[in-house]
Amino acid sequence: MTNEGEQRLLVRTPDTEDQLRLLLDWLRRDDVLRGRVQICQLPVSSGEMGGAMDALAVAVGSGGMGAVLANCLSTWISQRRSDLRITVTTEDGRSVEVDAKGVDPQALAREVEQLLRRPAPETEAGQGARAADGPEADGGR
Repeated sequence: MTNEGEQRLLVRTPDTEDQLRLLLDWLRRDDVLRGRVQICQLPVSSGEMGGAMDALAVAVGSGGMGAVLANCLSTWISQRRSDLRITVTTEDGRSVEVDAKGVDPQALAREVEQLLRRPAPETEAGQGARAADGPEADGGR
């Protein structure tokens, strides 16, 4: 799903799939993000039942796309109930979490941009679940 120079961010809510479906619809309406958001199923551990939708995968690149995503998330979450939380995670496991209580769009935009700028460690023992189409085999970012 990602092109060279792009990263994939996973967006999750601990709530039902309904919230993710609503968020998916919201993000797909944004002109910049249209075509960059897909449903993602994460690997299921032994004894667990996987859901039809575990997260949203968003392909982001340069040009302020991280800020666009953060602004969309801020607007969407501020219109939801106050106990809703969203987690944005990079493929290497770094993440930022925000909740609807007092969401600060500028702070969220800075945190998402930091996730995109900070290089992933070259080697990391015991990494969590990786996306099926993770970093390219040539060692790309």
